[in-house]
This record gives sequence, structure tokens and C-alpha cells, in this order.
Amino acid sequence: MKTMSDERVRRRIARIAAQLMYERLESEYFTAKRKAAKQLGLAYRYRPHDLPTNREIRDQIHVLASLLEGDRRDDALREMRFDALRLMRRLERFHPALIGSVWTGHIRKGSDIDIHLFSDSVTAVTMTLDELGFAYEVERKRVIKHNEERLFTHVHVTGRFPYELTVYPADKLGYVFKSSITGKAIERATLPELMQYLEREYGPLDAEEAARAPIEPEVDRFEMFRLLLLPLEGVKQDARAHPEGDALYHSLQVFELAKEERPWDEEFLLAALLHDVGKAIEPREHVAAGLEALLGMVSERTAHLIGRHLEAHAYADGTLGQKAARRLAADADLEDLMLLNDLDRAGRQRGVEVGTVDEALDYIRSLADEPYL
Repeated sequence: MKTMSDERVRRRIARIAAQLMYERLESEYFTAKRKAAKQLGLAYRYRPHDLPTNREIRDQIHVLASLLEGDRRDDALREMRFDALRLMRRLERFHPALIGSVWTGHIRKGSDIDIHLFSDSVTAVTMTLDELGFAYEVERKRVIKHNEERLFTHVHVTGRFPYELTVYPADKLGYVFKSSITGKAIERATLPELMQYLEREYGPLDAEEAARAPIEPEVDRFEMFRLLLLPLEGVKQDARAHPEGDALYHSLQVFELAKEERPWDEEFLLAALLHDVGKAIEPREHVAAGLEALLGMVSERTAHLIGRHLEAHAYADGTLGQKAARRLAADADLEDLMLLNDLDRAGRQRGVEVGTVDEALDYIRSLADEPYL
């Protein structure tokens, strides 16, 4: 029978547990150890100290990540550290400290950026995140350890990399937190310590320039489209031109018609769905207002179709000026513009069944490979 005293078995347990955690099949060290021991056919009667330590498993994760990810891992670690620095500088009044794998260098696939903050007001932290434009979720987690119940407040922030901000009361600023891996004082870096480290590791100019760079929160453009579309339900249109009613119902009709014509064409479908979003912003200049709101979130072609769809109306009616008509006739997207014009006019029927905004966006999202930058 295999025993824990066999050092080779101990190392194999560490490697299997590390693989389970690297592949995100397990998140807890002890559970990963037990599963690894079971895979090796070991008896259940073992003492916890016979298993490899958390540090041994962490070191194996580090080796595995280095082998599988190579230079990509080093590049990611550098970027994550600089992203941590940028956010910490903007959260400076909450005395941030970087902890976890980004600080120790033991990142693996899916690692997040762990930062401790100290404030008696979680709202003050979330208001700052709101000002920076980040999306986040607040989680309050109750943990019972050593027969003592503790409440932890985590703020999960969506960015280029995921962040987990743990907010402690201000009076815990000088508290020595213990590591679940080593049992010793947790490895951490305050803002000045992180800046000094990055300057030593990557050079003072790079560190300072990167620290001054703006934070770029990850923006879900489809969520932004939804937020722009929903107010159209309250935009009532002239019944003579739009007997169907509100601008949202009209936009969804045009989208459904566009899907029948060009079910594969993401850019055209977006133009059909979003062509009137500016009506809920500035009705008299709805094309310009819509394009401004969509800036950076749609392709150049989609923006072009939206931007010229009123000219296409006038062109079809024969009311466009001669010079403008000649320019439009020479437009490389004339065929698409005129199709959008036809669908825009056809999408003005009463009682037509349409899908929801979310259904329309889900369909277009399924066609999208990469977000437009």
C-alpha cells in the first residue's frame, strides 16, 4: 500500500493538486490535496501534515504555469502589476495593498488582481469605482473559522483583468494578516512599495509612464447598446410618418426585416437596430447624437450607414440636392444604404410581432468575433 511517508508520492500529490487548481477544477488547497490522494489510490486515513503543504502546491502551480504559458505568462504578470498600480493610485485614499499571486508572481490562467482596501464605508469605494467607469459587484461573505464568524466584503471589478477588492474597516490598517499558504504574515505591497518594485524591475521611465496611463475598464458594448435602445420606448413619433408608435418598436421591426435580408451581416444588423438611438438623446439632431453616443463601439461601416440613412431617404424621394445626390450615388455603400432605407420605411407597421431588445442583441452578439476598439 502506498503511504504518505513516500516522498515521491507526496510530490505526485502536489503535482496533481496543482494541476487541479491550475485548471480551475478546484479552488481550495485542502480539497485539491484530498482529490489528488484519492486519484493515487491512497487510504483515507491520513494526517493533514502528511499531505504536501499549500506552499509546495503553489510552487508546482508556478512550474506548471511557466511550462504551459512561457513568455506569455511573464508578459501577463507585468501587465497585471501595472494595472494594479493604476487602480491603486486612484484608490490611494483607501490605503490599498496588493496581495496574492500578482504580487508574489505565482499567477496562473484566470488569476485575478487581489487588493486590500481600508475604509469604514464600502459606498465610498463603490462611488469611486462609479466615477472611474468600472462595472462591479459587491459580495458579502460570511466565514466561520476557529468557531468565530467573520464577515468579508469583496468588490469584484470587471476590467481588462478581473479584480477582487477586499474592504476592511479602517482600524485594520495596521493588522497583520496571515497567509493560508504559509501561515506567516501575508505577502503584500503598499502603493509606495509597489512603485519602487516596478521601477527596479522594469525601469523608472516605464513605471512612471504606465502609472500615469488612464485605466481602461472593460466596456460591454452590447450592454451599452441596450442602455441606448431602451429609452426609445418612451419616444412617441408623429403618427403620420410612424403609425406603428414608439421608436423602439420601430427599431425592432427594422432589425427583424434586416435579419431576413442579411442574417450574417453583423454591421448591417447593428445599423438597422441602432439607426434611431439618437432620438432619445436629441430628437432634432438624432443622427449626430446617435453617432456620438456610439463612438468607438461600432465599426466604421455601421457608423457610415447610420450617418447617411437620412440622405438615403431624401435620395429615394428625389429631394436630395444635386451635389449631395452625386456624392451619394458614388458611395461604395449605396446598395446597403438604399436597402436600409427600404427596411426603415417598411418597419412602420402596427401589430407586427417583434422580438425583445435582448433577443436582438444576443443574435448580433453571436455573430461578433471581436469588439470594435
